[in-house]
Amino acid sequence: MPCALCGDIIPAEVARCPACGAWARRRDFRAVGVAVFMLLGFNAFVALGSGISLLRFAHPLRGATHDSYDAASTGHAIAPYADVFTISTIMAAVTGALYLTWLWRAYRQSPGPHRYHRAWVLLGWVTPIVNLWMPPRVVYEVWVNSGRYRTAERQAAGLVVGGWWACALLGLVLGHAFTHGSVDTLADARFDVHVGVAAAAFQALAATLAMATVFQITRLQCLFTSSSAQTPGP
Repeated sequence: MPCALCGDIIPAEVARCPACGAWARRRDFRAVGVAVFMLLGFNAFVALGSGISLLRFAHPLRGATHDSYDAASTGHAIAPYADVFTISTIMAAVTGALYLTWLWRAYRQSPGPHRYHRAWVLLGWVTPIVNLWMPPRVVYEVWVNSGRYRTAERQAAGLVVGGWWACALLGLVLGHAFTHGSVDTLADARFDVHVGVAAAAFQALAATLAMATVFQITRLQCLFTSSSAQTPGP
């Protein structure tokens, strides 16, 4: 196949162009990165909309009293929000599958060195206990290996990745608590709505921070291949 940068023919058995060093599927990788970025943005938009709607729903509950509170009507009114969180979980799973495809490619293209085997890009998400801490480490490693970073920049990248993972876990736990919450009493309903608002906020923030990681890693790896093409040979 012809190289997307220099036009030279790339043999099928190699991953880089022998003339300029660019990855054979650089454009495909960028397209996958853009698709993941857009899906994450849609997830963030849905979560943000859910949180704002729940905030508006909480307003009449603040003025309600124990005598005027109707648990049945409140349960019917809050049920659609629980369905939205369930749909958001399904959307996150679909986005996660494409995200893993992108991360698998990004790991292979990052120069290294790598502390973890490439198999952990996938196994780290499905192995119990390990999946609580392995995914952010792999993403961080791919990020810092994709560019030349000073210590302060590595720490900033670590904060973004750590914040993304913490928000994702909190959003997942709080979303589960919201969908299984109780509205039997006014206090329970108020608490459940606040949990839902917090879950939506953490999910929106997690999606936004994940967008930052996808954007930076994709940009760095595409710049790396472009600079490889422009560097003159010996």
